Amino acid sequence: MKILVINVSIRPESPIKLFPVGLGYIITAMKNNGFDFDLIDIDAYRLSDQEIKELIGKKEYEVVCMGSIVTGYKIIKSLAAVIKEIHPVAKIIVGNSVATSIVDTLLTKTKVDIAVMGEGDTTIIDLLKAIEEPRPLETVQGICFKRDEDIIRNPPRQYIKDISSLPFLNFSLLDIEIYIKNSVLSISDPLPMPRESIRALPVNTARGCISQCTFCYHNFRGMPYRYRSTESIALEIEQLIEKYSLNYINFWDDLTFFSKKQILDLISSIQKYKLKFYWAGSCRGNLFKEESDLDILHKMKEAGCIGMGYALESSNQEILKAMHKNVSVEEFTKQTELFHKAGLVVWTTVVFGYPMETPSTIRKTFDCCIKNRLYPSSGYLTPQPGSEVYDYAVEHGFIQNEEEYLLQIGDRQDLRVNMTKMSNSEFESLIKTGLERVNQELGMGLDPTQLIKTQYYRSIKKTVNS
Repeated sequence: MKILVINVSIRPESPIKLFPVGLGYIITAMKNNGFDFDLIDIDAYRLSDQEIKELIGKKEYEVVCMGSIVTGYKIIKSLAAVIKEIHPVAKIIVGNSVATSIVDTLLTKTKVDIAVMGEGDTTIIDLLKAIEEPRPLETVQGICFKRDEDIIRNPPRQYIKDISSLPFLNFSLLDIEIYIKNSVLSISDPLPMPRESIRALPVNTARGCISQCTFCYHNFRGMPYRYRSTESIALEIEQLIEKYSLNYINFWDDLTFFSKKQILDLISSIQKYKLKFYWAGSCRGNLFKEESDLDILHKMKEAGCIGMGYALESSNQEILKAMHKNVSVEEFTKQTELFHKAGLVVWTTVVFGYPMETPSTIRKTFDCCIKNRLYPSSGYLTPQPGSEVYDYAVEHGFIQNEEEYLLQIGDRQDLRVNMTKMSNSEFESLIKTGLERVNQELGMGLDPTQLIKTQYYRSIKKTVNS
């Protein structure tokens, strides 16, 4: 069976090229199960539309696989049309949240044939075998597909309970040096070495999140939070360091650490295998609350940790409640104080645009960032299909046509839906003014064009060296 896999480019204008972890797991599973395929990596090579079309047409393909987050809907729709024009009978399979969260729109408004719902590691193998044998698609759990004018919804597939049992990513299936060399652009400030000396790759340690934030949708929503054993993580990192001479690992998770034990176990495994590398990840915003926790933070730093990301989102309690954020501003501030004392960097995010947002709540959130000496990654509330916020936006008429919305959704730094009582111009001006104030008071030295669309997270250099 002739199979084509496509790695799409969600942000072709950005210099940053992130290794596609989700797709990496899918093609690793395919390769390990004996399926050969061609791969067009649009993101790595930033191929033009004409180059993409020529590559798709070089061979006769029976199956084409691709996927993206939901903000890539427009790209998926365009690619699917090109594929069907060249290969009219090819089965187009799409995964990730663009499939799981908007399956009806995907299968009725595009040329996509089959949507893989949720985790695809096992589903893609079962699906390819069904196409190859062939046998009815109704026998494959975890997919939806269209037949004539109908959408057939198969039963969901049981989630993978032990993700430590998954094979390590086969990074060599893509042109890995492109991603390693480009990693210098995606690692957050401040750095433990000159930026040009960094050799980094992402490692996935967990799937899902313990939180159920109302603005968020991810591909593991509705599944329990699962995390790999630290032995498994350490062994994978050991192999990556040996094979690719890495010196930095970015733990690529919605939530890397939910407990202190998790962190201490990882430190123990790093020491057991005598691994030398720098690393960063994400944790709960209230994981560390006591002065005695400084001991753990110091151990993290000794084991190569540079810093940790955790979200503030807002400093208004009413908005935090609407988000279902189970972290108070006081807890966030205390944890940040402890990280700074330990000489570890903190990266945080804020989101503006809940219906109760006002000029006062915006100002107070930026005040909190200044107080905690953090320059935030900022964005507007972007309703994601499958989230409570999206349902609210539809119910109240802010989104009236799903596909029209998806075709212009953009990134979180682009204001597309304004559910506040402020005008768009006032809202955007307040965010711009607030970021200018944070930039000035923290002495960041950011160019005005970089205030909201920063190339990578910024932090105050003195915090990592203190």
